[in-house]
Amino acid sequence: MYGDDIHLLLHRIRAERLREEADEAHRAHPAYRAYRTPHRRSRPARARVLRTRLGWTLVEVGLRLATPRLPQSGLTARFDH
Repeated sequence: MYGDDIHLLLHRIRAERLREEADEAHRAHPAYRAYRTPHRRSRPARARVLRTRLGWTLVEVGLRLATPRLPQSGLTARFDH
């Protein structure tokens, strides 16, 4: 029983350290800084970002509409015909 508690404690400590490392790496990434400071972008840069995001959203919607729906998968498709 004593060994089980130590085992769980060691896992908890390791998980906490990994979370801290991941958070530090995330904050150090250039994209994090760009995401966290959108108000510092110029007006044309914000418009370009919004236009790009809107464009890709429209592409995704178009692809969903253009892609034919697949028949039901699994066992129900086998017994329908």
